[in-house]
Amino acid sequence: MPVFQKMFKGAAVLAMTGSALLTGCGTDVQVDESQVEQEIISNLVEAGFPANDIMVADGNVYVGRDAHVTLEASREMLQQPEQGPEQYRTTNLVSSSITRICIVPTAAFNGYARLSQGLDAAIANYNALGLSFTMARGSTGTCSATISARTTSGTGGSAGFPSGGRPYGTINIGTGLNTYSVGVNEHVITHELGHTVGFRHSDYYNRAISCGGAASNEGTAGVGAIHISGTPTTASTGGSLMNSCFRSTETGNFTASDRTALTTLY
Repeated sequence: MPVFQKMFKGAAVLAMTGSALLTGCGTDVQVDESQVEQEIISNLVEAGFPANDIMVADGNVYVGRDAHVTLEASREMLQQPEQGPEQYRTTNLVSSSITRICIVPTAAFNGYARLSQGLDAAIANYNALGLSFTMARGSTGTCSATISARTTSGTGGSAGFPSGGRPYGTINIGTGLNTYSVGVNEHVITHELGHTVGFRHSDYYNRAISCGGAASNEGTAGVGAIHISGTPTTASTGGSLMNSCFRSTETGNFTASDRTALTTLY
């Protein structure tokens, strides 16, 4: 069965995703952005992420190939107590004060029927678990936090980790997914929403488990890869919706360990 990469198009190493596009325009702005970029990279390395897993694309810094890291989030990683290496979470989680997360799709996103259906199904996945927060489509009612659902090219997605107790504010979903089943769209969107509330890849320590090819480790340091009590410490193909890569046969449903991870944290 073919395996597709959940990663940001334009950022680096796997040939199927296209070539890299690194940015830089203007003089004063370029210097400031470069300084921020270098601090984020330095913080990530200090937090234990391998240098070869840190990528820069369109002025943003990513780890794990699809998780955007802001300057604030990178600084928070260094403020956490070190844990022993051991489904996995980041050091940054969503605060208990966040009770309603509104997912607001752009007009372009709504124009793709299966992306739109996949978003509804992904929201239903989270709401079925009775978590400390609910998710809703659109900015109706009182929103404790808002996530923008946007489109990008390719057949993957990207997002980021929580910062300041709030979920990351954007998920980017590839329009190429519109040619796949609603289940695959649901899977990818649920996965990227998982990053926004603090989940690492279940196979972060060896992406080959779900992606195939040579072993690739996203970083096993305690900060940024904390084992969630009650879940396996090892990954398997199809064992978690938070695996790095997905198959064309995905249903989009949480596995038992996914549900345990979410209910343990939230």
